[in-house]
Amino acid sequence: VIRTLVPDTDSQESLVVENKPDPLAGEQTWPTENELEKAAEDRKQKKIRKRKLPAGTSEYQAAWIINESDEEVSDSDNEDGMVLDEGDEFPGQEGNKYLDLDGDGASLRLGDSEDETDNESMMEVDTMTREKIEDELKELKEAHAADVEYPDEVDTPLDVPARERFAKYRGLKSFRNSSWDPKESLPQDYAKIFAFNQKNAKIFAYDNFKRIQKHVLAKALELDEEGREDCIPVGSYARLHIKEVPSAAASKLCTLAKTAPVTACGLLKHESKISVLHFSVKKHETYDAPIKSKEELIFHVGFRQFVGRPTFSSEFINTDKNKMERFLHAGRFSVASIYAPISFPPLPTIVLKRVGEDATVAAVGSLKTVDPARIILKRVILTG
Repeated sequence: VIRTLVPDTDSQESLVVENKPDPLAGEQTWPTENELEKAAEDRKQKKIRKRKLPAGTSEYQAAWIINESDEEVSDSDNEDGMVLDEGDEFPGQEGNKYLDLDGDGASLRLGDSEDETDNESMMEVDTMTREKIEDELKELKEAHAADVEYPDEVDTPLDVPARERFAKYRGLKSFRNSSWDPKESLPQDYAKIFAFNQKNAKIFAYDNFKRIQKHVLAKALELDEEGREDCIPVGSYARLHIKEVPSAAASKLCTLAKTAPVTACGLLKHESKISVLHFSVKKHETYDAPIKSKEELIFHVGFRQFVGRPTFSSEFINTDKNKMERFLHAGRFSVASIYAPISFPPLPTIVLKRVGEDATVAAVGSLKTVDPARIILKRVILTG
């Protein structure tokens, strides 16, 4: 042994995973002078434009009522439709092992109730007969084909009033131009994740994240080039001692070490914290089975591996809203969003689908960004 390096507890990065929400953070405070002036100006603008509304309609409800005399014109007829109000079921925490602190699974969900495509996830293979597996696969393929031919179209139900069936949806005249608050009606558990929030309202969170990424990478490069005493030189042999490792993880690691080399990588600042990661992925040409949104997949990102149930969405350039996709379609890129530890792009990503004891490549792509404020809306177009 040439020398022994002991970590300095004062300079060690915190390995916190979840944010501890403040239950009083949502308490009402007295508005500032600027907020009062802005509210008064908004009221004046609303009074200028008079609209005929049903009796008893509140101002908030009026914002979602489409008037034929409105001057706003949709960019495309195909953008008209209804989108899911994410207040109740965006993003769900059922089965989210990251937020429950008992594993490494992650899920980003939108409420779904469409019978035509949003069928329940396939049952575990070991509890199903061959006939049931074939029926489930056939039903999934039919739903995938219907989504390709008639995207977002939903038949108006005959046995249930439409206002009840689509009570959680809002009517939008323009998917691209209609306003939507990304912080509206967020679930309480959403406070457990981390976000690179901006102090100045004029600065986008994405821009703030890019600045933090630049600073973190520059700091890591500086440590590599300094040749510090508390760093191990490249090419040196070292014995690594890690404390507080769960017994299950240690046992699995010892088993894997007998058959394959073990790779250890240091984490950059913030990379232990949970947030919402967005990946730009494309279905692999060798994988022909349908990949449904919220289906359990394995994300191999850089040196790390996450298990999650991604929500797929398309990406529009000139708007802050993105349309949820029920399936990952072949031949085009989609954005897959999951809860996972923060990573800094660009990172190559391989998406694997577990089939029994084995895993096969289902999609490939790269990490796009980390942004909990990215709006994903579920759109339906009523037919029939």
